[in-house]
Amino acid sequence: MFPLLKTRPKARKPAPPEMRTLDVAGRLMPLTIKQHDQATRITLRIEPGGRALKMTVPRGLAAREVNAFLDRHQGWLLTKLAKFSTDTGLRDGGKILLRGVSHLIEHTGSLRGLTEVVSVEGSPVLRVSGLPEHVGRRIAAFLKKEARADLERLAVMHAATIRAPIRSISMKDTRSRWGSCSSQGNLSFSWRIVMAPPSVIDYLAAHEVAHLKEMNHGPRFWALCKKLCPGMEDAKSWLKRHGSQLHAIDFD
Repeated sequence: MFPLLKTRPKARKPAPPEMRTLDVAGRLMPLTIKQHDQATRITLRIEPGGRALKMTVPRGLAAREVNAFLDRHQGWLLTKLAKFSTDTGLRDGGKILLRGVSHLIEHTGSLRGLTEVVSVEGSPVLRVSGLPEHVGRRIAAFLKKEARADLERLAVMHAATIRAPIRSISMKDTRSRWGSCSSQGNLSFSWRIVMAPPSVIDYLAAHEVAHLKEMNHGPRFWALCKKLCPGMEDAKSWLKRHGSQLHAIDFD
């Protein structure tokens, strides 16, 4: 008789996430519900910027328990979401941050023209042309251009310090992270960082460049990051306090 061969059970395919729209006191929020084999309880979190919700539940949890959990946490959600304003302020007379400085938005009324920063009586003003409903998009395009200029300069400078080659640099609008570095040397940054103070922009560039040498977050990585950016701790603290506010701005 041959011994019976033990067969490894097939791994279950992950269930596709359920997409819902949750009404939180009249505020409609996209909600993603994911089932997870290792989950032992329900977890609910607000995505960076306060524009969406993400929920993780044990596999096979009954829909009535999910609904009951959401009902019980309406008050918690309402309190947490209150700090995220639904008014973007991206209009004539509004304000927008650029390198940590608040700029008054001035819509020129002209259909053509550059988006540019000017000084009016000693105060910074961001002049925007085009249709009023396109002001947000034009500001976003301007911020992307400014972010690329800053981050390319800083990344190249830090990479030269540690003698590490950069393959490419790209700008994205990610919510889960401010930047990334691939093993091939491709750097990616969230262009929204250009609204932060220069020291924070510098920290982000140094952080991702440090990954060119250390593809981890171990002690050697942090030591290298601090060498490139001595003000690292203050910059990290600023992002922790204010980062969600930058993500919350809807430019569309």
